[in-house]
Amino acid sequence: MTTDIIGQGRSNRTAVGVACGVGAGALWGLVFLAPELARAFNPLQLTVGRYLAYGLIAGLLLAPRWKAVTARIDRRDWLNLFWLALTGNTLYYILLSAAVQTGGIAMTSLVIGFLPVAVTIIGSRDQGAVPLRRLHLPLLLCVGGAVCIGWQALAAPAETSHMARFTGFACAVGALASWTFFAVRNARRLRDLEAVSAHDWSLLTGVVTGAQSLLLLPVALLIAAGAQHEAGDWMRLAGVSVGVAVLASIVGNNLWNRMSRLLPLTLVGQMILFETLFALIYGFAWEQRLPTMMEALAFVLVVLSVATCLRAHRARPGVAHEGV
Repeated sequence: MTTDIIGQGRSNRTAVGVACGVGAGALWGLVFLAPELARAFNPLQLTVGRYLAYGLIAGLLLAPRWKAVTARIDRRDWLNLFWLALTGNTLYYILLSAAVQTGGIAMTSLVIGFLPVAVTIIGSRDQGAVPLRRLHLPLLLCVGGAVCIGWQALAAPAETSHMARFTGFACAVGALASWTFFAVRNARRLRDLEAVSAHDWSLLTGVVTGAQSLLLLPVALLIAAGAQHEAGDWMRLAGVSVGVAVLASIVGNNLWNRMSRLLPLTLVGQMILFETLFALIYGFAWEQRLPTMMEALAFVLVVLSVATCLRAHRARPGVAHEGV
């Protein structure tokens, strides 16, 4: 009886964690569209706009409880928040925006699609994680899906110069490395930090990210001074910045943090695939077309990758995770 109850509780945690991962992916997929929606602005300006809005909103939400929340964290936590804000937000989004604008959404999605592989391999060394030998099939399916996602972009005739495409690829690889660091460090810290909720940790990350954006604001304004932007361009940038800040940063990050406390790191890695999937869906809607055969195959491979990874985790001995 006790074993059945424990098993049911673990199953519920997994279901809630996966649902949070899907929700985060759906909201984070929007960030791939933002550079296209506000193409008149460069990656630095897009980043500063988004994260100034994120920091301001996060600060307002935390203001009534600021003393109570900050009293639960120490100097080490603030240092962690600085690096998490830099690698998961500021640096990542500058590189991602540059990759989308120079290499395109599909190529960027291809490279970012390898995040699950990187995070899962690193997470396989954590205590209680599923051994890597049992995750060969999910990882192979993940790689297959990522390759299919970017196949057409790589095979199609180039609309930009080789140097521009190489620059886009290099920025995407940099974004991959930056966010891999964030995903692993953030998940491990959340499991060790019981005094702060996942939502408050997300808001604190937003405040620190906003502070970093303030430091970058003079540079962004200096660049903007030499460009011709109409009032409509600034209104669009403001709308995109606030929309992405609320949906992707506030709500999406909260869902991701809740998931990170419910799922092992080897499964957390697989959840990143949903960001790639939704980015493609939004890209198809933006381009007003249906997916090609290769892109449809990528969807199938990604779904199979997550499903087989879930099966591998259900088959393993139970490992207790912290509550949210």
